[in-house]
Amino acid sequence: MNWYRNRLRLFLFAATAAAFVPAHALAQDAGLGAAGELVDPQVLRVCADPSNMPFTDQSGEGFENRLAELVAEKTGRKSVAYTWFPMITGFVRNTLTANRCDVIMGYAQGDELVQNTNAYYRSAYVLVYRKGGGLGGVETIEDPKLADKKIGIVGGTPPASNMAAAKLMRSAKTYPLMVDTRIAPSMAEIMIKDLLAGTIDAAIVWGPMAGYYAKKSGADLTVVPLVKEKTGARMSYRITMGVRPSDQEWKRTLNRVIRENQAEINRILLDYNVPLIDEHDNPITQ
Repeated sequence: MNWYRNRLRLFLFAATAAAFVPAHALAQDAGLGAAGELVDPQVLRVCADPSNMPFTDQSGEGFENRLAELVAEKTGRKSVAYTWFPMITGFVRNTLTANRCDVIMGYAQGDELVQNTNAYYRSAYVLVYRKGGGLGGVETIEDPKLADKKIGIVGGTPPASNMAAAKLMRSAKTYPLMVDTRIAPSMAEIMIKDLLAGTIDAAIVWGPMAGYYAKKSGADLTVVPLVKEKTGARMSYRITMGVRPSDQEWKRTLNRVIRENQAEINRILLDYNVPLIDEHDNPITQ
């Protein structure tokens, strides 16, 4: 599966090159008293993209930056240090697997490249449209109200196959999957701007990105999680933290942090307007 499934915050249109920030030196002793684990017991070493809002960026403004601070506090780390690398092929190999860092703060459940913690949130692709624009009540890609609308979609993402099945691609505006977000806006940000300008009538975007840029726009936009699709690709995903397969004790520690601080984690995510859904696809609002 593509980037979106393997690591869904990586639906963030990856960069094609990146500069490294020197990683914190590896701990000399096994972290957390677990033989064979190279987790630094003093510093939370995070693997992250340097320009990947609303998830992470070098200025620390992303919600995963804030989550990293929370994890550091709750695990007794003195600080947070980052190994920066773009979300492209080789991200895991050049960061986590190379022992340059100890955790990826957001990783889709089920990918084989990392060991997943328990999920700390669940979200979905969403449909975004202007209120009062004739799309009120639309909850699925198959809705007849979308038949004559120009919909923005990132090519190669799961909703694109559902749009093709609904014969909506002929009039769609397709946006590229890969863009260097260090030098250009993300496609999610561009899609929201195009929606406000009337270039498109609606946009289908991964929920955390759509929610963030919709809120940032200040416009009166509706964000509808696509959780009622009857056929086609699944639209919702559980997001975990990713660690090395060998770091069993570290995984258990992070699972404890997630379990004991879920309410605070939710507050951070909701601050960024992330559309949170529970296991029954009901919205989480607090």
